[in-house]
Amino acid sequence: MTTQDTGPRMGPGPAPGRAHARASRRRRDAAYPYALYLPAAVVFLVIFLVPTAMAFYFALTRWTLFDSEFVGLQNFRDFLAEQNLRIGFQNTIIYAVVTSGLKVVLGLLLGVLLTGRLRLRGFLRSVVFFPTLVSTVAVGITFAMLLKPQTGLVNQALALVGVDGRDWLGDAATALLSVALVDVWKGVGLATVIYIAGIMTIPREYYQAVAVDGGGAWHRFRHVTLPLSWPATYSVIILSFVGGLRSFDLIWTMTRGGPGFTSDTIASIIYKQYQAGFFGLSTAGNVILFIVVTAIAVPLNYFLGKRQVTA
Repeated sequence: MTTQDTGPRMGPGPAPGRAHARASRRRRDAAYPYALYLPAAVVFLVIFLVPTAMAFYFALTRWTLFDSEFVGLQNFRDFLAEQNLRIGFQNTIIYAVVTSGLKVVLGLLLGVLLTGRLRLRGFLRSVVFFPTLVSTVAVGITFAMLLKPQTGLVNQALALVGVDGRDWLGDAATALLSVALVDVWKGVGLATVIYIAGIMTIPREYYQAVAVDGGGAWHRFRHVTLPLSWPATYSVIILSFVGGLRSFDLIWTMTRGGPGFTSDTIASIIYKQYQAGFFGLSTAGNVILFIVVTAIAVPLNYFLGKRQVTA
């Protein structure tokens, strides 16, 4: 009669200690990429999320540097009842549409020109991009002087060709448009650089195919450059339109929202409330501006993103 060994048998698999070490290593390897996000996450939390949450809270209060009183939605009601808000909202939309539209058109044309065979191509790229590097406040002060009705160089230059200039910044019909054109002059360089980068990524084979089919410069632009530079167009529209909705510094430097309130935007109305000492009211205005920009930018980003065309 034989005795059978009924005790547990160790299989050919790895030892428990080795398996545990391997599992721990896998967990460390999986966590390693996420650790790289930590510095950016901390910066985003401190600089964006915390101030945003505080703004939403203080928008519900009447506050000063030393105390605050909770008033609920009263600040929002008061801000929405502001008599110039309709003009400010209308001007904000017009400003954003005009500046973003012109930056797209001019940026695309300059991008096509500056990716062509020009002898001074590098120098011209630098000239076009230079206004982007200049302080917005400095640009506003400079053009406010250039556009003065009597002593400004713009009207003096027009007088040389027999054209009577006007008070560009003092006339309600031209003040906002004048500031918008200065904004385009300053920002078209960045749009051009984005278009240059987008056009240079288009494979040359597409242009060669158009040439083989007998197409000229217009056909290359219409059937290759225009559709395949859509990612650049998408970026320029989003950046310039959102920037236009938040416009303040150039408008305030050049017109202070005048004459009267005719060139006020939402941002300049908010700043006037700050100047008057209505801190809770102006904070509520900032929250409303944040909501308006988000409500416009998110659907616009979704709509434009669906039209992406890749080479």
